Amino acid sequence: MTFREKVYEITKQIPKGKVATYGQLARLVGNAKAARAVGTFMRVNPNAPHTPCHRVVAQDGSLTGYSGVGGVAGKKKMLLTEGVFFQGDKVDLSRSGWQK
Repeated sequence: MTFREKVYEITKQIPKGKVATYGQLARLVGNAKAARAVGTFMRVNPNAPHTPCHRVVAQDGSLTGYSGVGGVAGKKKMLLTEGVFFQGDKVDLSRSGWQK
C-alpha cells in the first residue's frame, strides 16, 4: 500500500463528530514530516465523501483550504452538521479531536 493509500485508509476511520489534523495523519502513517503531502492528498481526494477529507484540519483547528462544494464555509457547515465543536472559526480540538 502506498503512503497516499494509507493516508486515505486512516482518513476513512475518522468518525462523524471528530476531526484529525494533517500532521496527525502523517504521523499515523509513519512520516511525521509529511503534513503538507497529506494536505495535497485531501485536496485531490478522488473518493469524497467516502474518504471524509472535510474531517481533516490544521494543527490549530483552522479550516484550511477545502476544494469541495462551498469551500471552507461548506467544510464548516458539514462539520457542524456532524456535531463538531467550534471556538469561533476553529475546531475545538479538545472536544472534537480524534484520538487514535
